[in-house]
Amino acid sequence: GAPETAAALDKFLKFAGNAVLIAHNAEFDMGFIRAKTARYLNRAAQSTYVDTLALARTLWPHLRNHKLDTVAGHLEITLGQHHRAADDAATCGAIFLKGMEVLSARGLERLQSLNGIAQERAHEFQKPYHIILLAKNQTGLENLYKLVSLSHTEYFFRTPRLPRHLIKQYHEGLLIGSACESGELFRAIVRGTDHARLESIASFYDYLEIQPLGNNEFMIRAGEASSREELADFNKQIVKLGQRLGKPVVATGDVHFINPEDEVYRRIIQSGQGYEGSDAQAPLYMRTTAEMLAEFDYLTPEEQRWVVIDCPNRIVDAIDDIKPVPDEFCPPIIEGSDEEIRQMAYDRAVQLYGDPLPAIVSDRIEWELQSIIGHGYAVLYLIAHKLVKKSLDDGYLVGSRGSVGSSLIATLCGITEVNPLPAHYLCEDCHYSEFMESGSIGSGVDLPAKDCPKCGQPLVKDGHDIHFATFMGFEGDKEPDIDLNFSGEYQPVVHRYTEELFGKDYVFRAGTITTLAEKTAFGFVKAYLEEHGTHARRAEINRLVKGCTGVKRSTGQHPGGMMVVPPNRNIHQFSPVQYPANDKNAGWITTHFDYHSLSGRLVKLDILGHDDPTVIKMLHDLTGIDPRSVPLDDPDTMRIFSSVEPLGVTAEESGTNLGTLAVPEFGTSFVRQMLEDTKPTTFSELIKISGLSHGTGVWLGNAQELVRSGQAKFADVISARDDIMNHLIYLGVKPKTAFKIMESVRKGRGVSDEDEAVMRQADVPDWYIESCRKISYLFPKAHATAYVMMSFRIAYFKVHYPEAFYATYFTVRANEFDADMVSKGADFLRSELRKIQAKGKEATGKEENLATIIEVVIEAIARGIKFLKVDIYKSDARKFLITTEGLLPPLSSLQGLGENAAQQLAEAAAQGEFMSVEDLKTRARLSSAVIDTLKRHGCLQGMPDSDQLSLFAV
Repeated sequence: GAPETAAALDKFLKFAGNAVLIAHNAEFDMGFIRAKTARYLNRAAQSTYVDTLALARTLWPHLRNHKLDTVAGHLEITLGQHHRAADDAATCGAIFLKGMEVLSARGLERLQSLNGIAQERAHEFQKPYHIILLAKNQTGLENLYKLVSLSHTEYFFRTPRLPRHLIKQYHEGLLIGSACESGELFRAIVRGTDHARLESIASFYDYLEIQPLGNNEFMIRAGEASSREELADFNKQIVKLGQRLGKPVVATGDVHFINPEDEVYRRIIQSGQGYEGSDAQAPLYMRTTAEMLAEFDYLTPEEQRWVVIDCPNRIVDAIDDIKPVPDEFCPPIIEGSDEEIRQMAYDRAVQLYGDPLPAIVSDRIEWELQSIIGHGYAVLYLIAHKLVKKSLDDGYLVGSRGSVGSSLIATLCGITEVNPLPAHYLCEDCHYSEFMESGSIGSGVDLPAKDCPKCGQPLVKDGHDIHFATFMGFEGDKEPDIDLNFSGEYQPVVHRYTEELFGKDYVFRAGTITTLAEKTAFGFVKAYLEEHGTHARRAEINRLVKGCTGVKRSTGQHPGGMMVVPPNRNIHQFSPVQYPANDKNAGWITTHFDYHSLSGRLVKLDILGHDDPTVIKMLHDLTGIDPRSVPLDDPDTMRIFSSVEPLGVTAEESGTNLGTLAVPEFGTSFVRQMLEDTKPTTFSELIKISGLSHGTGVWLGNAQELVRSGQAKFADVISARDDIMNHLIYLGVKPKTAFKIMESVRKGRGVSDEDEAVMRQADVPDWYIESCRKISYLFPKAHATAYVMMSFRIAYFKVHYPEAFYATYFTVRANEFDADMVSKGADFLRSELRKIQAKGKEATGKEENLATIIEVVIEAIARGIKFLKVDIYKSDARKFLITTEGLLPPLSSLQGLGENAAQQLAEAAAQGEFMSVEDLKTRARLSSAVIDTLKRHGCLQGMPDSDQLSLFAV
């Protein structure tokens, strides 16, 4: 029979003597040898050993894993019968000898040198332990944030982790807890580590932890503990350790949910995410003091009170009242920004309106500057000015979003093109101006053409009548949210420029936290119930879905938000940092906290990417027409919003009654129906339509019914938040009251009884008040105006430069364009369009995008635009080209030919003619599937398959 453990162990140690032991994952084996030697032989095992697992990870880090068989295969070592002790030992020895050869070649001859090179990447391969870090004070909080940042950036490997020396380095202000069963101390106890070593481990921590036995019952199922009594013994050892070392021992719950019954939500979520054993949930609920005392009934009453009440109170008493994020607003600092903004605004105002300035202009400037400078926001304007100027200098227009167009200072500083003054005439030569202050004209663009009464020059028509209060509040103290739309292809340049302005250590991408959406939660619940063969009523399913919805799922980054830290602060006074979704290849570091948590403390610059500025740049390049010179009152362009006639086609030919297909903001079926209902003829009506289309509860079931029933004229319905304030002020309501009513309505809070009384006293009609009550969200007029200005310019090119317009439109959407389908002609396209439309809501997103492309292609063909077939020599990789014969689609417009393959093909074609398909495939590094795509489209017609000549073909 097998010898007793003590005898076998003694015999093995005598056999090993002073030799160096070698094993794969030696730390695991040595842990047991040390523990059993102390237990059965009452002495310490002090053998020197080499771990070939750590050696392999250090010398051959590129391997997908470092299991014995994987390493052996890489080194071409014959494994023998894997998991047979003698064969595995021989293989382990062979790996060690191969490793010694590599180390010797590097000039390393002593075993001690192995520890040094292993440490270089040790954090990636050592099994990490859990640890608890509590901040006692402000210094500790900052150190905590530093450690969280380092664990998520420099030391991240599959999970956030930290080397012990860093925790020691940043220990000031922190309390270090030994954590749960995954902590270093608990694991050492489970391994049977000797007392001296346990005390050494425990001495690193400021307090020790124990948890209810139910938390760790899974260890019994896993064979790591024999019974609940052994689990209790583990906890008793920790209590005794704490008493011997004079360290607090804290009973914690490892709480993951509030009530015991809430475990079902965690079970469903873990099941949906593919966790094994999700049905065996530990009771990780929030226990009361009485419940916690009962959990540790195997301790003496004194010990129970000590771990459940006394020690936790000691920890609480050691922690100051601290705030995770400062209360104060900490904007970036640019010296002299106040005066620079003031001077810039006045210089531009005088350049436009002359000196002295009209009172309406100077009063508005002073009012805004008082708010902007008075509340410390001038620096935000200066930053936005610098970003926009950089883009304009490089040839890319910038579109404004949100309410920034409500600020005249933003207009004068070149941040937005939207002029918020009342509609007015302006002479660029002699500075004559004439303002329409009655509110009857919503946009200066709609004023009739007029020559200057002083010098006879044609007058500029401008002004969109937007109140500054919609941007910075009635008191002018609201933090300005300056959102800007940069060209998508130029956006990375602006992001890097922001880094240059403030320094890399002071600019971070705005972090986001994604949570479990209701739809996903519903899928998890349904899958869980089906997997368990459980039927549940709808009410129960809804309860389970609600319990799962909103749980953190991952992290990410705002599409364009940049958080800026002032130079006199550092990011760790506000938030840790990390890579988005812990992806080291993301290129940017984000705030660890969701950017909403930092709102009002740090400035978020919204540097967003958008197609429209890209389209405008391409149109400018193709036509030579400066988009800023496009007349916003061009009659033919205005007419396409109610007819197709300006395009030179009929409704039957184009498939639609309007000419706005492919025009941003006005091309969707929803907005086209609005255009059909309203037949706009003025620029201000287009702004109303834009506002209506972006609001919630504004058009459908509200303004649409009012217009159709004749209760209200389209010009009078509420379309944007500013409409309410303007309308009420012009009816005599006090501005502050008008602002308050506007804010209530635009946030979906309706109209209070008090506000209704004010409105009725001002003779506001019943339909208007009722309309206010139906609104859930209202778009800012400034945002709608900026969108319409950009859209109208693009529409102008559609009317007057069709080839450039369609080439640009399809270039931006080249990946969705199907060149093979388009080459089959308009009748075939109409048939495909009907098939997609017949699917209704069953159509996929890809099919809906294709339907839009088909509609625009049909319209272009009706206008006489010809689409050529892709040519491997003449086509660009991704741009549509204008030729004398028609539009030449890019290589990437062939479905199945991605952008990378298209670029490779274009580069290879530029080097000279292909001798054969084989030559093309080799030079362009194309797959067989891509070659088949090219053949189907006829791109390879007449090209031989191979370079080799047949004897009979000569």
